[in-house]
Parts: sequence; C-alpha cells; structure tokens
Amino acid sequence: MRLSRHILWAAIAFLATACGTGVETGKRVTERDVQRVVEATTTTTPLSVYYADSVPAWRVGKRFYVTDDNARLMFEHSRAFDRDTLHLAGRYLEYRGCDTVTSLDGRRVVCLLFDDGPRRLVYRTTKSPGEFSSSFVVPFLVNMDMVEHYRRALMGREYYVTTPIWYSLENEEMKRGRKFIKVVIDEVAPGNKVLPLKVLFTARDDGERALVWLSSGNELMSNRTFDALFTEANPRLSHPHISDAHWQLIVLGKVAEGMTKEECRLALGAPRSVAQLPDQTGLREVWSYDGGITLHFVDGLLVNR
Repeated sequence: MRLSRHILWAAIAFLATACGTGVETGKRVTERDVQRVVEATTTTTPLSVYYADSVPAWRVGKRFYVTDDNARLMFEHSRAFDRDTLHLAGRYLEYRGCDTVTSLDGRRVVCLLFDDGPRRLVYRTTKSPGEFSSSFVVPFLVNMDMVEHYRRALMGREYYVTTPIWYSLENEEMKRGRKFIKVVIDEVAPGNKVLPLKVLFTARDDGERALVWLSSGNELMSNRTFDALFTEANPRLSHPHISDAHWQLIVLGKVAEGMTKEECRLALGAPRSVAQLPDQTGLREVWSYDGGITLHFVDGLLVNR
C-alpha cells in the first residue's frame, strides 16, 4: 500500500507539470488529491478497459485521428493555409505542445498546438491552465492512445454482446443484430465524431461479423460504453426460468403473446413510458416505445390489443 501511494503521488506530480511549454496548473497536490486517484483506480470497473488522461499529461508527438472535415472550423485562421478548404477527415494530427493567450475577458486560456505534417494548427480552448480534467476532449479528434489501450485490452477476447444495434462492416449502416450471444473482439479502431471507438467482432455461433460504435465514457452517450454493451457473464445463466423458445425471441429482439414483462424488457429494453388503463378484463398495462411500438399486458402477460 505504501509503494502504491508513492506511485500515485508521482503520477499526480507528473500530471501537474507535463504540458511541456510552460503551462502549469499551479495547484498544490494535497492528500485529498491522492485519495481521489486511489478511489478512481479502485472503483472504476468497466471490464478493466477504463482509460483517462488529461492535457497536462499529453506528450509531444501524441497522435489524434480526425473524424470529420468540420474539424477545420475549430482551428484558428492562419496565413499558411486556407481554413475553409482544409480537408482533415481521416488524417492523423500530432500534438506539438500548448501555449497560453489572453482571452477577450482577460483570462489566460490554453491553446493546443497540432500539426498534420506541413501545417501548424492552433485550437484555442476556453480552459485556463488549471481547469483540465480527464473528461476534456477535443471536438472531432480521437485520442489514439485511448484506441490502443482498448485494442490491447479487448482484441481476441470473448464476451456476450448485450445490444442488437449492430452496424455493417461494408458500409457501416445499421442492421438488426442479436443480443446475449458470444462474440470475439477482432479489432478496435477510431470511431466517429459522436462515438470515438469502433469495435469489430465475430459471432461465435455462425461467424457473422459486425461492429458497434462505443463511447469512452467522457461523451454524452455514456450508455454506449463497453461495459454497457458487453458482458463477460453468460446472460442465459441468469434467466434459467425462461423457456428456450422465449429466449430465442429475446436474442432476436422480438416479442410474442404470452411473454412476461421481464421477457419483453430483455427483448426490447426499457419502455419510454408506462400507463395503466382499466378495461373490461381488469387493469391493462401499456408500454410505449420510440417508433410507435406499444405492448399491452394483462395479469403480467403480453396480449394482443
């Protein structure tokens, strides 16, 4: 424990001073800071693939993948290039350090410096030197250290996928998938401007290949993190009371008359809203989903309308 604490102190000290161009946080590291790091390393458990860093820890040469040409709009004008015709999507930028400038309100804010080879690109943040956290991301850029971290942790491993929202490898269009089946992770690659990770996998039972888009947990779509979409435990073993026929429907994301509310929730997920309506047979419960899907239950079982 004493050795671990010394390592944590060293890590925090490095994060406070590692920007590389004179930008420092200026904050004194306290015992409370160390405790926060201890708690983060012991309570964050997304299948051991959690990744976090922050700007003070970035080293010169760190690589970022550009997901969209709109990235050009966030960089400052330069005489060296025409920003309006700059095409960056699909390219890699290298971090070249940071600097501070005075904003219109008199604050000192950080500018992040990148290049794509011949061009120096400057992204002016709204952050002062001491305001960066691990949740900070640069729009349209995917941290390649994060991609490599997930790749090392996941490639070749088997999990059960828990979402039927799959995407085609050929054109990346959405297609109907299956849930609660065993898959092996084939590759992890940079994602898109919304979800920064792309996970490619193969179904163990029939060899079908597909991909899902993944959040790192720092974006708004935190329900698309790896531990929200995959599990190491076989879900079937947690529901031995469900018949094989109903389980097969659940895997396909379908429902049928006579299924219980638990089975319907497993198949379609949680409803957007639930209403209880009296009728001649008693109390009818109505579940509503996006897309106009409604389920009607009487005595806890799915019935036709």
